[in-house]
Amino acid sequence: MPHTTPTVELTQELISRRSVTPDDAGCQALLIERLEKLGFHCETLQFEEVTNLWARRGNEGPLFCFAGHTDVVPSGPEERWTHPPFEPTLKDGFLWGRGAADMKGSIAAFMTALERFLDHHPDHQGSIALLITSDEEGPFINGTTRVIDHLEARNEKIDWCIVGEPTSTAKVGDVIKNGRRGSLSGKLIVRGKQGHVAYPHLVRNPIHLAAPALATLAAEVWDQGNDFFPPTSFQISNIHAGTGATNVVPGEVEVDFNFRFSTEVTAEALKSRVREILERHELDWDIDWVLSGNPFLTAAGSLVDACQQAISAITGLETELSTSGGTSDGRFIAPTGAQVVELGPINATIHQIDERVSVRDLNTLSDLYENILARLLSQ
Repeated sequence: MPHTTPTVELTQELISRRSVTPDDAGCQALLIERLEKLGFHCETLQFEEVTNLWARRGNEGPLFCFAGHTDVVPSGPEERWTHPPFEPTLKDGFLWGRGAADMKGSIAAFMTALERFLDHHPDHQGSIALLITSDEEGPFINGTTRVIDHLEARNEKIDWCIVGEPTSTAKVGDVIKNGRRGSLSGKLIVRGKQGHVAYPHLVRNPIHLAAPALATLAAEVWDQGNDFFPPTSFQISNIHAGTGATNVVPGEVEVDFNFRFSTEVTAEALKSRVREILERHELDWDIDWVLSGNPFLTAAGSLVDACQQAISAITGLETELSTSGGTSDGRFIAPTGAQVVELGPINATIHQIDERVSVRDLNTLSDLYENILARLLSQ
């Protein structure tokens, strides 16, 4: 397998652009230049500091969309990298650099798959689009969710969407995500009465008061999950209290927690059950809630079938359908009615120092995307 291929070369060009969230750093302009040559109509949608790209070829349905992000997380201490994070380096069969796996390699594979597919099928069925944002690794306020709102306002509907998140574990295509759990976070404040530790009858220790309720929340069975999702998980991530003095009972305790929840329960039902538990323990409390996304599932259908068949034909693998892991921008696309699947490279080094991707895997991924396009739009 040659090291220099169109997919590898484009990945290198993208990595060399220091596009740390929310800076696109010219990545989308590079894509637009190539897409316009393929007959795509490209719209740059700027929302606050975030740059988004909606590119479409064709006006008829069904509409197939590749979705991804040009932004990357910070590199961390650059001196700890074997190769500079924004100087893409080919060595030992790998392409090294920040974003190689998450997800500039996938974006390059999108492009080269499109170029080959359109060369072979210039009169394909339906339409093809790309939805690219520079806000996926950040607060996700002005990125894909805003683009979807924009498309919904003009009744432009995606039928099939592949998100290029790094889903594979040992071999490219061994795992694809056909759904994701919802994410609901809460910041709980339990109030007591501050005072001297030597006079417990004059204080109400909020840590002591909150502890039984937190134990109840941690032991609660929220649901049993289902064939596609594990049971809903409740996890406490931070507890903060205290004045800095060892002889003072604090006046309040702050607790950060998160639910990763299945389709067996709703965010509102979780909020209601938490409220009931806190009231049962007779606490003086408040919660600020943040819903990062509801669960979504593409259980079966033409997109899942096309992905499984393409992976089997090209790699010989029988892919695993999974809903594990964190959230992705698929959570903004699926509620419109689109079938959504995530398929990308191996995720072993994402967000790490020395992030890298196999050159062979990049080329395989491009072949997979082209094969999927052909199965859906050339029949």
